[in-house]
Amino acid sequence: MDYPVISLFSGAMGLDLGVESAGLAVRVSQDFDPWCIKTMADNGRPHIPGDIREILAEDPKCKQLLKTAGLKKGEAFAVVGGPPCQAFSTAGKRQAINDPRGSLFMQFAHVVDETRPRFFLMENVKGLLSAAVVHRPLSERGGKPSPEELPGSVFKLVLSTLQALGYTLEWSVLDAVHYGVPQFRERLVIVGSRDGESLFLPKPTHFPNHQDPNYRWRSLRSAIGDLEQDPGPGGVFSDERLALLRKVPEGGNWRSLPDDLRRAGMGGAYESSGGKVGFFRRLAYDEPSPTLVTSPVQKATMLCHPTKDRPLSVREYARLQQFPDSWRINGNPTHAYRQIGNAVPLGLGRALGQTLIAVAEGEGDRSYKRLRGTSVHREITTT
Repeated sequence: MDYPVISLFSGAMGLDLGVESAGLAVRVSQDFDPWCIKTMADNGRPHIPGDIREILAEDPKCKQLLKTAGLKKGEAFAVVGGPPCQAFSTAGKRQAINDPRGSLFMQFAHVVDETRPRFFLMENVKGLLSAAVVHRPLSERGGKPSPEELPGSVFKLVLSTLQALGYTLEWSVLDAVHYGVPQFRERLVIVGSRDGESLFLPKPTHFPNHQDPNYRWRSLRSAIGDLEQDPGPGGVFSDERLALLRKVPEGGNWRSLPDDLRRAGMGGAYESSGGKVGFFRRLAYDEPSPTLVTSPVQKATMLCHPTKDRPLSVREYARLQQFPDSWRINGNPTHAYRQIGNAVPLGLGRALGQTLIAVAEGEGDRSYKRLRGTSVHREITTT
């Protein structure tokens, strides 16, 4: 059976490749970033380049998206994508632009409404859960906050907007490491069903401890160990940072430095709060990677190779996001790091695609019904 998909904000196409590996067929992808567009073109993928706001302003009925995908309204199996919401990230400063009514989230919702897919799949940063629509600095706070100033008001608005489209929803924060990805990477996932089907989200398949090695968390070594001597192009650390990184053992960070070097190496960050685990971080081969960022050479987000005095290469980055070696990422290392660092790992995309197919085929619902009344079902529902 064909499961045609429309992809928005596709980037380097990590989510697209992931759902395709589950059996879905991405008919058209879309992005604004010129390097992502070149990546799509270099890999021979049908795509519509440009700012989605301008595309929809000229074509509010999404005729071009549907035509390129070879679909009519209501025929798409799913619309998938992660509308850029950097302001929601817990790593950044939150501003009033968090209001999703003025963000690219609304374009995602508009496409869903106009194309009426059977399902939609939206992924985003976990910080969206706690963001407020209106941010008021601490110095200006006082009295009772308005509903839009409360933590979580952004997410409530997102859910209400999606529910108003007539879709039933299921959502959760998923960590890619639980789906065979050699990386800790948490993402908020929201799925919707047009037809009121019994939704569920992927169940973990990989664990820190398991009697079968095939179901244990995947390590950094399993993904990039063979590239140690031939990593390909990548960024470089400054001589000053390299001098300190050489003193950090595998799996360590700035806290591993001698006492007299910590303050000098950290600078003003030494007195700041927070874990600061990314400063002078050298990775551990036999653990999953930390979340890939858009640059592994920045002072607060270093991703130094476990045994070599260099950052992870572009190819190693791609391996940790599970891109096939044959996938061409366009641009110089800076452009490539950013594309790969923003991508959804293929393993998580595959699990999400498999789940949508299971829902569509009624497998999840049938499995539940088969268990009803059994001791197994009673155990599940009482724990």
